[in-house]
Amino acid sequence: MHPKRRHPAFPSWPEQQLVWVERERTFALWMHRASARSWVVRLLDAVSRIGDGWLWYAVIVCLPWAGGAVGTSASVRMIGVGIVDLIVYKIIKRWIARPRPYCTCPGIRACARSLDEFSFPSGHTLHSVAFSLILTVYYPMFALFVWPFTVLVAVSRVVLGLHYPSDVVVGALIGAVTAAISFNLL
Repeated sequence: MHPKRRHPAFPSWPEQQLVWVERERTFALWMHRASARSWVVRLLDAVSRIGDGWLWYAVIVCLPWAGGAVGTSASVRMIGVGIVDLIVYKIIKRWIARPRPYCTCPGIRACARSLDEFSFPSGHTLHSVAFSLILTVYYPMFALFVWPFTVLVAVSRVVLGLHYPSDVVVGALIGAVTAAISFNLL
C-alpha cells in the first residue's frame, strides 16, 4: 500500500496497523483459496454447522446421564462457562463491530451462513476451545476427538470466508482463559 494512501475500511488507523490489516487479509485470502474445492467447503461447512453448538449441547445433556457426579460437574461447568463466554462474546462483538471478511475483502466470499453481521471474535472457536478444555480436564481420553474437531472449527471459519485469522485466535484465547479461570488455573 502506498504510504500516503489510507485504507478505505480503516481511514484513521496509523500506518503500522494498516500493514497488519493487509498482512492478515493476505493470509485470510491464502486460506480462503481452499474453498475453491467443493469437498473442502462441504466438509468445513458441516464442521461449522456442528460447531454452531449442537455437538456441545448434546455433550452437556449426556454428561450427567453417562458420567454420574463427574459428568454433572463437567456439564454444570460447561453451562456456566458457556453463559459467561456468550456475554463476553456479545459485548466484544458489538463494541468492535468488525465487518466480516466477505463484506470488506475483495476475493473472499461467504461459503456458509453467518449467525450475525460482525466478525470479531469468533464465537464458534471461543466456545469450542472452552468446551474442549473443560471436557478434556474431566475426561482426558476425549482429547483425541475434541481437539482435532476444535482445530477444524477454527480453520473452517477462515476458509469459509466468515472470519479473519485474528478473530479465531482471539476467540480461542478468550475461550481458553474463561475455561481455565473456571478451574482457578489463572
